[in-house]
Amino acid sequence: MKNFFRVALVSIVALTLLVPAVSFAQETIKVGIILPTTGEKAKFGEIEKKSFEMALEEINAAGGANGKKIEFVYEDDTGRPDVARSAAEKLITKDKVVMLGGGYGSSETFAIAGVAQQSGIPFLVATGSDDKITEMKWDYVFRINPPVSEYPKALESFLTDVVKPKTAAILYENTNFGSSGSKSFQKTCEDIGIKVVMSEGYQSGGGDFKPLLVKVKQANPDLVYMISYLMDASLLMNQSMELKLNPKLFVGGGAGFTLPEFGQNAGKASQMVFSATLWYQTLPYPGAADYYNKFVKRYNMDTEYHGAEGYASAYVIADALKRAKAVTPDDVRESLAQTDMMTVFGPVKFVAYEKMANQNKLPTYLVQWIDGKLEMVWPKETATKPYSYPIEWEKIWK
Repeated sequence: MKNFFRVALVSIVALTLLVPAVSFAQETIKVGIILPTTGEKAKFGEIEKKSFEMALEEINAAGGANGKKIEFVYEDDTGRPDVARSAAEKLITKDKVVMLGGGYGSSETFAIAGVAQQSGIPFLVATGSDDKITEMKWDYVFRINPPVSEYPKALESFLTDVVKPKTAAILYENTNFGSSGSKSFQKTCEDIGIKVVMSEGYQSGGGDFKPLLVKVKQANPDLVYMISYLMDASLLMNQSMELKLNPKLFVGGGAGFTLPEFGQNAGKASQMVFSATLWYQTLPYPGAADYYNKFVKRYNMDTEYHGAEGYASAYVIADALKRAKAVTPDDVRESLAQTDMMTVFGPVKFVAYEKMANQNKLPTYLVQWIDGKLEMVWPKETATKPYSYPIEWEKIWK
């Protein structure tokens, strides 16, 4: 009997000692990801969340962060800054995440960034592009994508080398993203000798842009540049077609003009529309084409630069967690600051330049909707198809 109790006691002690080891082996590292999964920006949130999820499965299958599983805790900001702020606070105080990621709309991203900085929690911005997000020089805020002021860089050379427009109209939604982008494009126009005959904001989500577009028609610009999310982008082009606007070209400032749904919603009104973009699947970045093909096969839908930002962000997060001395916010922030890696979205290294800090620097590109497909058309050395210009809108819209 004594031997029985001795064996039982040894077994209990062994099991007691084993439990912490098992718990440690199963420990997960929580990272908060904030995206708009409902509301008018939900299509952007959907493509990014799917990309985050796909990347995370690959990362954890390969061992996670030094053997620890990474867990993404998602929150929906609904496209509203106040909701985004509350989501960030909840993830930090209740879920005890070690860092934050995501951030789509600029206004929401700025709200998240303020909470992250105040709380001393690192935040890797995937998409929010208002310049001031990294101009604040917050040491806990990093951005993988270019700021909105750099979106038209490829367009600038296309305008000076090919189109040579004399006048432009700028239409933008009244948000941080739209206002910042319109100011920077107006400066671009001034620098290359294009007269801005009209620059006007509008309330996002409006159903009737015809009064605004009538003003554009009266101004008769060579170029119409629009900074809009998906539904507004589609309506602007459909109503431009109805009013028979006839500029030399329509150009979108990224955002809604590159999503697959833009081509579906705008139909023939999307044809020959140009857009700034930050990525294309044929770029010579390792894994870019693989990511695109895997995404299409898995979800039966196309992806574009927003998805690539989410996918690459997941790998940057995992890399920072692996290299951190300890899984604490300060050590992760230090690790993130030292990031120097290649992703499907391009190289990622956070630097300070001009007014910005902790900002990744990448080239931008120009795409065009040709025969129902988004094609890379500029610069020439990266093009998947020659650009179509000049454009006969009446023929296309007939």
